Amino acid sequence: MAPRGRVELRRIEDKASRQVRFSKRRAGLFKKAFELALLCDAEVALLVFSPGGKLYEYSSSSIEDTYDRYHQFAGAGRKVNGHNNDNRDVAASDLQSRLKEIATWSKQNNAEESDANELEKLEELLTNALRNTKAKKMLAKENNGGAGASTSSQMLLYSAERATDK
Repeated sequence: MAPRGRVELRRIEDKASRQVRFSKRRAGLFKKAFELALLCDAEVALLVFSPGGKLYEYSSSSIEDTYDRYHQFAGAGRKVNGHNNDNRDVAASDLQSRLKEIATWSKQNNAEESDANELEKLEELLTNALRNTKAKKMLAKENNGGAGASTSSQMLLYSAERATDK
């Protein structure tokens, strides 16, 4: 039996095919999240926004509880050299406010009914938030990581470049 070849990942041009693929992959992702929670007794929260802006969510317990737990966990690693990094706190609150703004916009507006300018603004907002998050994550790893930090930084930069190229 011949080995399976790799399939090139690229955007699906046909809108109907893309929607069908999204639905199937979303269902598979939610199934995996459910299985992970059930089989491994893991706490799982999953949020997916469709290309049309519709929100799909799954949580093994409560999304709010999982989100709060994540912030407690992330907050424990914020001490650098014995003191809190105020810049990181400001950046985290800025990012959190941006995410709330995006979620509010998504709930209030149906993306399919939005004009191109509004969608471009949203895309720019998301791209900037993603770029800032990756840069802050890289800096945090460099501050806390020690010897392996440069490799992690290079990998994060590479993934950020790939994300912005798409």
